[in-house]
Amino acid sequence: MTTEATENTETRTSFALSPEEIEQFHRQGFIGPFTLYTPEEMKAQWRKTRLQLLDRSDAVYPDDALAGATNISNYDRHLDNDFLASHIGRPEIVDRVNSILGPDVICWRTEFFPKHPGDEGTDWHQADTFANASGTPQILWPDNSDFGGTITVWSAFTEAAVENGCLQFIPGTHESMNYDETKRMHYDPNSINSVDKDGIRRGFFGYDYRQLQKDPNWTPDEDQAVSQVMRPGQFIIFWSTLMHASHPHEGKTNEMRMGFASRYVPSTVTVYPDSDHIEEYGGRISLDRYGSVLVSGENKNADNRMVTETTRGKKF
Repeated sequence: MTTEATENTETRTSFALSPEEIEQFHRQGFIGPFTLYTPEEMKAQWRKTRLQLLDRSDAVYPDDALAGATNISNYDRHLDNDFLASHIGRPEIVDRVNSILGPDVICWRTEFFPKHPGDEGTDWHQADTFANASGTPQILWPDNSDFGGTITVWSAFTEAAVENGCLQFIPGTHESMNYDETKRMHYDPNSINSVDKDGIRRGFFGYDYRQLQKDPNWTPDEDQAVSQVMRPGQFIIFWSTLMHASHPHEGKTNEMRMGFASRYVPSTVTVYPDSDHIEEYGGRISLDRYGSVLVSGENKNADNRMVTETTRGKKF
């Protein structure tokens, strides 16, 4: 009996962006939202994962390195949590990222973005090399690249509405930087950045992002801003160089808004060049246990720290 080769070939649906979606992405700097989990699936998974994350015994950044830190404590939990490790490599995400970046892609960072009742909005900002807080570039594209930045996939783990602090974008602002990341911002955990044209308080996790402006008299065109309302289980894809911010949590509900950002670059990009630690947001963490994760294709940069499994032994 002859066995067809296709019997042993596993096929799956491709989630690549259509030509129209790719054109839209390049024009406006973002695309989505897309649905990855149903709201019921996401809510159940988040209840489970939220409890697991309380255990930092296998986290790559131990508690004793995070004294006084704020946002930095939310970094890279995909390196010790099974659900997050699977999430960053989901084909629904990776296929679409491949449509933009090509076949060889790494996930170099993840971050949680909680917003509690009463929290201020996040100020307008862009990120190219991610030197904005630390003063040291965290990603560097090859010299022959026209531009830098990272693809951010922002997943809503809870409801994300205007009232509880959803994202805002200014479309088409991703191809030029309004900020100079070689400048250094002053960290003050009690600072409030600014008040926008509608009187809304905005901050940036203890930094004043205006300190990086190339033109100190420039202000974002907030009349062009669009709010990104998402249900639990949806995600949106955008360039980190796109002007983005978030609304405040007005406190109409006692539930936090939780977003999870996974960041992707071509594997030719150098991650944390000449660095053995990160120092920002009031904390300092060693990169001894850190590694980028190859989510598709091949690693084309031997200088990057890479990991193939989580600290608990789950294969990526």
